[in-house]
Amino acid sequence: MELSELKRMKTLEEENGKLKKLYAEQALELEAIKMLLEKKW
Repeated sequence: MELSELKRMKTLEEENGKLKKLYAEQALELEAIKMLLEKKW
């Protein structure tokens, strides 16, 4: 594997990690909203 390919792979892995974190945060927010909406006031 060439150096440029390794750099590209590292960049993609970092981007993937950021997207996974963003997805997890959104999933938590959605779950919190669902819990609030289901709560009987």
